[in-house]
This record gives sequence, structure tokens and C-alpha cells, in this order.
Amino acid sequence: MEASAMQRRRRLFQSAFFVLFLVAPALDVLRFDLHETQLWLLGRRWSLGIDDFLAGRIDATAAALSILGRAFLPALVLVALFLAVAWRQGRLYCGWLCPHFSLVELINDLLHRACARLSLWDRHPTPRADRPAQRRWWPVFALACVISGFLWAITLLSYLLPPAELWRGLLDGTLTPGQARFIGIGTLVFSAEFAFARHLFCRFGCAVGLFQSLVWMANPKGMVVAFDRDRARDCRDCRTPASPSGSACDRSCPMRLHPRDIKRMMFSCVQCGRCLDACATSQAGQPQGPLLEWRIGVDAVRETLRQRRAEAAASPPAPAAPPSPTDKES
Repeated sequence: MEASAMQRRRRLFQSAFFVLFLVAPALDVLRFDLHETQLWLLGRRWSLGIDDFLAGRIDATAAALSILGRAFLPALVLVALFLAVAWRQGRLYCGWLCPHFSLVELINDLLHRACARLSLWDRHPTPRADRPAQRRWWPVFALACVISGFLWAITLLSYLLPPAELWRGLLDGTLTPGQARFIGIGTLVFSAEFAFARHLFCRFGCAVGLFQSLVWMANPKGMVVAFDRDRARDCRDCRTPASPSGSACDRSCPMRLHPRDIKRMMFSCVQCGRCLDACATSQAGQPQGPLLEWRIGVDAVRETLRQRRAEAAASPPAPAAPPSPTDKES
């Protein structure tokens, strides 16, 4: 199935940020050199002014102001901007930029090609009419997990040690015991995570994603996926090449969510938009268009209230309390 314009744009953002994540230490865009105890930012040494204070070139007040202006204020501004985006649009970073989530989607696709499942723990397959399961993809899936684990281990270490030193030691076989242990253990742990627990980590183990979700859940005007429940019967014929048996939006979600659920059940939604594309494909012949769409602001509040009313109407009434002894006596 051909990707939509939104998904092609999302892939472009993901690819660009993935490359930046890998090359940032080598280009001194961002890294902390443990040998020199020196932070590098945008190709320049980032100093807090402590060395000048120790050398007597500035007094304590100037040193404090330097630390405040060079460390605390920039950090607060970056955190505030990041949370402001999350407040309005949820886990947008996860779905559109995060390098880890890019690999999660890639490994999902490889596993599905091998066994028609998106996770090794799935009880039932999610077959696609245009993609029969083929065992020849199993080695590719396993190799992708190991390569991804190794790439993560060496890249994370390169944020702390000079990348040239690491790669030279790796190619020449001259890594220090500590470096070799870090890369070996890191590769093993990350490979296992990519193979067995990538969805669980994204949903419950990633602090960056968790904070985005908490901020988004606190904002009733945050962007949500709205479902036109008045046309719910159209979901009976919801079929695409990727979901020949129906539930196209459910099967398309890389986070294993059900996009038609209420907001609190979509806690880990990454706003990737794949459910919207699946719905648009399945409803292409309908004059009213797709049943799913993004809502934000006041429209999001209306959608949340409507979902709550629908949930309350669908829930069974609470059983009546038994009469108290006082009521019996009277």
C-alpha cells in the first residue's frame, strides 16, 4: 500500500533526526567528553565559567550569573518548549522524531513479514492480503535487532567519549576493557529490548514519552483522534489490503492501541497518524469521508465530553443499595 503524503513527510522527519542522532557526537553538535570533562555544543566548548572563577578572573557573583545564564535558563527554556508541544499535541516527538521509535516501526515491519505478527507475544496473527508471512524474513528480523542494539550501544557511548577513539579502537581491536564491556552488555540489552519489549519500553519505560503523555492528558484541549460514532456502522466494512478482515485503524497502530477508544485509553498515542490514513483508505468510497480525524482546542474538548457521555451511557447502571435497618423499621 502506498504511503500517504503525511506518512512520507513523517518518514522524512524521522530519517533526518535519526541521522542527526548518529552523527551529532562526531560533529560535536552535542556530547560530553569524559576525558576532558567538557561539554561540546554546536561545535564549540560549552563553559559555565567555573574555570575562570577558580583562576580568579571573575568573582563569585559573576560565576553564579554565568552558571544561571549558561546552564539553568537554557535548560528551562528547552524543557518548557518541549512540554508546550506535548501539552498541545501529545507525544509528537515520539511519532515524528524519536530514533528509537523509528527502529520500533522498522522491526515491527520485519517481524510482520516473517510471521504476520507485530510482536512475539501476540496470540493471534494480523495477516495482510498483500503480504503473506515468509520464514525467510526471520534472519533479517534477528539481524536487525542485533545491529540496532550494537548501533545504540556504540552511539550512546560516543556521546561520552570521542567517537574517533571508539571507532578506531573497534576497528583495530584496541578498545579498553571498560569500553568493550559497555558495548557488549549494551548490545545484548538493547538487542533483547528490540526483539521482545520494544512496545513495552515505549509505552511504560521511556521517561521522555511518559512525561509527554502526562502533560497531554492534563490538557483537555490537547490534540486527540476523534471518532464519528454516528457512522460506527461503516466500520463493519472497514477493510484495506493491510487489514482484510476489518479494524484497519486498530491493526495499523504501531503502539498496539485502539484509536476509537476514549482519550485516557490512548495514553501512549504517538500522533503518527497511521490510523487516520488506514481509515481514509478503507472509507475512500464513502461520500462523508473517513470516520477518524484529529481534533484540537475546543473541538478536542467537545470530543472528550462526547466520549465520556458515550462511555457513561454504555456502562451498566450501579446496583441499588440494600435498605438500611432504619428504613425497614420505618
